[in-house]
Amino acid sequence: MTAESGQVRRRCFLAAEAILPRGFSALAATEAEQILRPSRKVSAIAEYRELAGFNSTLKTLMKCTRIIGTAIVVICLAGTAFAKTATGSTDKSHSLSSADKAFIKEAAKGGMMEVAMGRQAAQNASNAEVKKFGNRMVTDHSKANDELKAIAAEEKVDLPAEKEPGKWKSDKEYMSMMVKDHEKDLTAFEKEAKEGSDPDLKHFADKTAAVVRKHLQMAKEIDGKLK
Repeated sequence: MTAESGQVRRRCFLAAEAILPRGFSALAATEAEQILRPSRKVSAIAEYRELAGFNSTLKTLMKCTRIIGTAIVVICLAGTAFAKTATGSTDKSHSLSSADKAFIKEAAKGGMMEVAMGRQAAQNASNAEVKKFGNRMVTDHSKANDELKAIAAEEKVDLPAEKEPGKWKSDKEYMSMMVKDHEKDLTAFEKEAKEGSDPDLKHFADKTAAVVRKHLQMAKEIDGKLK
């Protein structure tokens, strides 16, 4: 190694040590030496610029590494949050008690029958009030049935199939049956509203109980007028 080459290498090492992170000085000095050999006639200004450019590239790579690392952390945290959310959603489907599930099935069965018999009354009843009551049953219970179906789907509860009502007998027979059915339904809905384990189902039971209570009052008044 000539004296001039030794000086070049020393200048490279000192410059690299001043501007690069610890541990990179020797490597940078070696690379810089190849650039700054006398045979290439690079000036001191060019020497500084080459080293500065190398350092800038290195810093850019390090910055990209930090950005990528941050992105990985964000993805991991998001994945964890999603997993917790999915787990919480799955757990909710198993939160219903056996009594809640039984209520859903019975309420769905009764609601579908009220709609079917309501249509039958609207078509076959001879009394105008009975016809009107039948149409009211179709409207109100169809709405309640849709809400209950949504809850059952969320909670993964299978509902019974819809059945056709028996043969129409008379206005009096229908209204007497409506009184008995709504008395039974009201008791079941009020109990679920008080003792149910699921907030959504309790809210549905409480809201629907008010509708059933109104139906019962109407049914008693109409039934009292029929002979």
